[in-house]
Amino acid sequence: MLADRKFFTPVGEGDSPWQPIGTAAGRVSMDAGHAFVGEHAVRLLLRKGDAESGIAQKGLGLIEGRRYVGHVWLAGEGTTEGVELSLHWGPGEHDCVVAPVTRLTSEYARTGFGFTAGKSTDDGSLWITGSGEGTVYVGTVSLMPADNVEGFRRDTLELLKELDAPVYRWPGGNFVSGYDWRDGIGDRDRRPPRKNPAWKGIEHNDVGIHEFMDLCRLLGTEPYVAINAGLGSADNAAAELEYLNGGRDTPMGRLRGEHGHPEPWGVRFIGVGNEMYGSWQLGNVPLGDYTRRHNEFVDRLRKVDPTAKIVAVGAVGDWSRTMLRDCADHMDLMSEHVYWQERPGLLSHVMQAPASLRAIAEAHRAYAKEVPGLQGQGIRVCQDEWNYWYGPEVFGELGTRYFMKDALGCAAALQEFGRDSDVFFMANYAQTVNVIGAIKTTPTAAAMETTGLVLSLYRHHLGVVPCATESTPTLDALAAWSEDRKTLTIGVVNASTAPAKIDLALTGADLAEAGRCWEIASDDPMAFNDPAGARPIQIRERAASRAGDTLSVAPCSVTLFAFPVR
Repeated sequence: MLADRKFFTPVGEGDSPWQPIGTAAGRVSMDAGHAFVGEHAVRLLLRKGDAESGIAQKGLGLIEGRRYVGHVWLAGEGTTEGVELSLHWGPGEHDCVVAPVTRLTSEYARTGFGFTAGKSTDDGSLWITGSGEGTVYVGTVSLMPADNVEGFRRDTLELLKELDAPVYRWPGGNFVSGYDWRDGIGDRDRRPPRKNPAWKGIEHNDVGIHEFMDLCRLLGTEPYVAINAGLGSADNAAAELEYLNGGRDTPMGRLRGEHGHPEPWGVRFIGVGNEMYGSWQLGNVPLGDYTRRHNEFVDRLRKVDPTAKIVAVGAVGDWSRTMLRDCADHMDLMSEHVYWQERPGLLSHVMQAPASLRAIAEAHRAYAKEVPGLQGQGIRVCQDEWNYWYGPEVFGELGTRYFMKDALGCAAALQEFGRDSDVFFMANYAQTVNVIGAIKTTPTAAAMETTGLVLSLYRHHLGVVPCATESTPTLDALAAWSEDRKTLTIGVVNASTAPAKIDLALTGADLAEAGRCWEIASDDPMAFNDPAGARPIQIRERAASRAGDTLSVAPCSVTLFAFPVR
């Protein structure tokens, strides 16, 4: 719940969320000589007779009656009378609950605490105060809802389970080109805070390899790990793969065991780099140099685990063509990324999504025929970043809101992946929580975006064997068999503000007239869900009939029909 919990930014300076309180003004400093983690710790100088003084962080979301737990690392010198941790939900003297720390030593010690909030608020605060004579050092502090699941928010975890994504890619993204995986192992409180290498803010490394693998276990999903091919080295990449997949008797396997996981995880998908074609990417080099770097990395990785599936960086055009020409024997799959901006007109906004994916698929079909030596290689595409990306940042950095019209485009994109599944092997919507994610949160609530609802609907109800499907210019449709071929499903995107009736013509199938359908619809293309307010966009299930071989769909809607084989 706390920002900058390891005090990367000096208290009271710049954009630090921590401020001095009481008589602490002028008596709070940062002390490098007593650093607990990172470059410094908070030093609080106390004077006899002063009122309580210390530091506080405001803006915490609290819910009345909810339990919150945490811990703090403290050390002290002199005759301090002690330190108090207090959780405040209002300005009054009794609008708080206090947890005392009665004894400090010159060595840092960890003290746990717990609170129950007396009132709901979006502006709660945590105070760390001391009294007496002497010096208090604050190393780091943590605060979480007591119902957290292995450190993850329970409400958000439940939505992730509803999404049921089969694969998660981590740690990204532009971030990975400046990330050292070794910063994310060991005691979380001792992991160094770093300036986020790609975006704003501070990376506390509280989620590293172990936590990501724990999340995959909690969600029943498969990990896809991206490695640093920007500022990183081939040796460090090989060490990371050994940490993930090496046996107990390997150097990194032994280190993994020391950190609590003796058995290898057996990660199957390994991404070498991210968007290395871009000038914005840390460690970016010319294409000719990068092909050699990629091959060097893969040679080292395959010595560690020859069974890992290597995903290479692609970008349709000269980059992908050259990578396939020079590195085909050093990859199993190729990554592509695509993002869409807002376009005027509902139909144009929606249909740009499948059109751009179709262009990527057509380009790769051409490469398979044209690039020397590529014939028969069968290198398919991991579209491991795709989404709409525009609009105001409502949910923090890059935290864009999604509307009903974006849900339509997301559904049309999923249907295009089905039509081009000879090319696309994997398709990872980017991203998951907040930012441009499928789920948005406030400090106390979480909700599925319109696009997240589409991902969940198609994950749970669309068939897995796509059929040849033709549709009209204003309707995007895809039929797909269930795995057992006992049910035919039909996804329909109506990118119009008028209802539509569809003439259904089937060849090679005889279906029952009665079935089910699931609908995501709104008369307003700009309708949205708000985790802090109304959530009008939902999945609604009802009976369906194809009587007269006609299907009806609502305006501005995504509808998924399911009919059993007669």
